Amino acid sequence: MSLINPADPIEVQNEKLLRIAESLMRHVEHNSAQSGEAYAQFERAALLEKRVRERTLELERTLNLLHESNAQLARANDETEAARRNLADAIETVSEGFALFDGNDLLVMCNSRFCRDFRDTVRDLRPGLSFEDYVDRVSRSRYLSLPEGTSAEAWARDRMRKHNDRRVLFNVRHGQDRWLQVSEHRTANSGTVILQTDVTDIIRLAAGAAEAQGQADADDPRHARPPRPGGCIFDETARLVAWNEKIGTLLNLPVRRLHLGASFEGLNELLEPEFHFASDGAREGFRHWAQQSGRRGPISFELTRDVGTVLQVFGRGMPDGGFLFSCTDVTAEREAARRLTEVNEMLEQRVMERTLELEDALSAAERANASKSRFVAAASHDLLQPLSAAKLFISSLADRMGNDGDRAVLGKAESALTSAEQLIDALLDISKLESDALKFDIRPVALREIIGPLRDEMEVLAARKGLKLRMIDSGLTVESDPSYLRRVVQNLVANAIRYTDAGRVVVGIRRRGGAARIEVWDTGPGIAEEDQSTIFEEFKRLDTRASTNDGLGLGLAIVERACARLGHPLGLWSEPGRGSCFMVSLPVVGGAVPSRPAVAGPARPSGLAQAGLIVLLVENDPQLRRAITVLMESWGVNVIEAEDAASALDLLQDLEITPDALLLDYQLGAGMTGTQLFGEITTRLGRLPCAIVSADRSEALREACAALQIELLAKPVDRHRLGRFFDAVVRGTLAAE
Repeated sequence: MSLINPADPIEVQNEKLLRIAESLMRHVEHNSAQSGEAYAQFERAALLEKRVRERTLELERTLNLLHESNAQLARANDETEAARRNLADAIETVSEGFALFDGNDLLVMCNSRFCRDFRDTVRDLRPGLSFEDYVDRVSRSRYLSLPEGTSAEAWARDRMRKHNDRRVLFNVRHGQDRWLQVSEHRTANSGTVILQTDVTDIIRLAAGAAEAQGQADADDPRHARPPRPGGCIFDETARLVAWNEKIGTLLNLPVRRLHLGASFEGLNELLEPEFHFASDGAREGFRHWAQQSGRRGPISFELTRDVGTVLQVFGRGMPDGGFLFSCTDVTAEREAARRLTEVNEMLEQRVMERTLELEDALSAAERANASKSRFVAAASHDLLQPLSAAKLFISSLADRMGNDGDRAVLGKAESALTSAEQLIDALLDISKLESDALKFDIRPVALREIIGPLRDEMEVLAARKGLKLRMIDSGLTVESDPSYLRRVVQNLVANAIRYTDAGRVVVGIRRRGGAARIEVWDTGPGIAEEDQSTIFEEFKRLDTRASTNDGLGLGLAIVERACARLGHPLGLWSEPGRGSCFMVSLPVVGGAVPSRPAVAGPARPSGLAQAGLIVLLVENDPQLRRAITVLMESWGVNVIEAEDAASALDLLQDLEITPDALLLDYQLGAGMTGTQLFGEITTRLGRLPCAIVSADRSEALREACAALQIELLAKPVDRHRLGRFFDAVVRGTLAAE
């Protein structure tokens, strides 16, 4: 079929051909435009895919950096903790009493030997005690022997004046004729290090040496000394008018030279070759004093003979213009003083060496702690920068992506980065709470201002898990730091939501006397009693199935540290299968209503009542011994550890210290039980409060402990019963159970 009729005229055929060509050109141009647009779309898709790959690689590098930094943080924390333990162990091994005050004169730390001879002050020695309060408590101690005629207030004032000096060294007497040498030094940061050294043996040795020298002088005729001084009298013309025989013996003068009318100058010339004055000026001063006319004032000086004899000379004018002088042999006293000075210098050198060692150890620990803090701050800053950038990249990619599956993947990545940010914030919080420079903003806080904003934030988290969240408002006003109090409640509620799979979470406030108790209840799986201490440790989670996006177990560690620093007692009740309740008690601002006994679960011991106790712990299982030691030290208890009965008895003998209480394992090995060790210690030190720890639940052991009137604690050790045992020790009301 032809598009042109051959029968048509040439003009008509040309016109038809032009229209056909024009139509074909339009068709070709139209098809070319559509093909270019498709190619441009293909280029954009390829570019987008390339950018997605680049952003994904950047995200993977950021996550690798995060994991590496987390590992470095963990290593830094382990090294810091090891340095602290090494410092504490090093200070504890020092045979002298040691204490460190910071630049604000507040107690930082001390070992168990510090002020142990002043037993009524030991319980007051806790971090934060001011230097002035420490001096006041020592001055009022019944074990301090004050100098005659000196009151406790006067002694304390004199002690504070000495504290103003950069270097202090003095002796104090205490107890039954015992002596302590107190050495005080300034540190590089204006702090104060105090060392207390028992110098009783040295002082007794010096006194014994002086006594022995005196006895030797009395027994040996060649060194016999008169019980009274020798003396002579000269008239106004410096002529001898009276004397006794002792003066000739002391001055080694011939008898023929001692006669009536002998001149002072002649006798003085005989003394010059053999006796020496402290200086030429002293000799000339004595000569001028003797030759002057008129009334003379008193004069006193010492003469030294070549053989080592030291004479104390005293002169005085007489009303008629004459004068007299007397001589006393003080060689033994000066020798004893010299020996005591040498001993003191030797002791001071030892104290200085120990002080330098302790300062080095303390400086190393401070550098390690400061390095850790700087590393945490620097690493947090460096990590937050790429994390923030990665979140922005992910957000921009999510806006451009239309695939729901890809958006879900990016959402999970963003959630992981958000969790990383929360982890870094938690590490910073822990670093701040461990810093001594942390200052709280303690002021009245309305609980409604804390509960209200948290309700809006936490309801979203609860709704995602299908939980019912109820936060009850309260009109009470408490005294606390608002930012840290909010963080405490936020962590407790978030923790309850995280570990509760079904049911509800309830937050309420109970009024208990002058305190308000914030309670966070949940219907989660509950916490076994043996795990109720573990959950407050860093990086500890009982739910091993939880992912890293659910946190690394720092929330409760922050809660415990913040409550401890703020002075808010933290409590826990939990039962597996029923749920848990965390409780925080705060002082209420305003009048207090009469307190009523609490009906909730047992509160976690605060450690304030037990602070300062000295407890002997004997346990042959090293892991259990370490766990009990860490728990008691967190309450402020000073622990003396021993593995078996023999080492415990040797340790008590070496330390020469009487503990406040005993915590003994029953099965100690080597044929000795805890009850037998209790009997041996009672024989040596007298009866002390004691608790036996044993997995033996037999009636025989229970009856044996009851007969001895000592406590029996079953393994695994209940931390609450252990806390009540120490409370009873502090109150002095311990009874057998």
